[in-house]
Amino acid sequence: MKRYGYLIAGLLLWGCVSGFAQAPATSDIRLTVPDGYVRGVLDGKDTIPLVRLPHVYVFPELKFRNEKERQKYNKLVRDVKRTLPYAKLIYETLIETYEYIETLPDEKTKKAHLKRMEKELFNEYKPELKKMSLSQGKLLIRLVDRECNQTSYELAKAFLGSFRAGFWNIFAGMFGASLKSEYDPQGKDAMTERVVLLVECGAI
Repeated sequence: MKRYGYLIAGLLLWGCVSGFAQAPATSDIRLTVPDGYVRGVLDGKDTIPLVRLPHVYVFPELKFRNEKERQKYNKLVRDVKRTLPYAKLIYETLIETYEYIETLPDEKTKKAHLKRMEKELFNEYKPELKKMSLSQGKLLIRLVDRECNQTSYELAKAFLGSFRAGFWNIFAGMFGASLKSEYDPQGKDAMTERVVLLVECGAI
């Protein structure tokens, strides 16, 4: 079953990274300052640093009815820690590379850059993606929707076209997955969202 998780994860990485050229621009771009510096404001002759502190989330203590529930939760934590970095990688790559691709002169140069980038990414991440299970691949699909505000199907469609994106969605469906899966933090993914928030702030 692991190989199918790899196929799903690989498709996401390929389709999302390669499909960014047609993705809409976003204003949610983090501005950076040189290493060793922080943002600040002038107050008279004083400079007051502006430091962004991480969010801290406090949830009610979990109470498990049995050991099976505890193991299920522990597995979710492991899976989120495994897949969340890839979902964030896809988002960051979409943003950073979109800006760069707009500076290239023509479609031929853009496609050549995409092809080169695709090869480099797969050489770097293929060994780890191959270890991903089917359940982790399905979780990654939903986390991509969380990070990118677009389903994996929409991102694949931008690069592969409607027919091939539909084919891959049918293929994923044969193993109980769907590239059209949406992230539902208030519903079925409420526990996943709790884990994601705690992982992001370093609480677990």
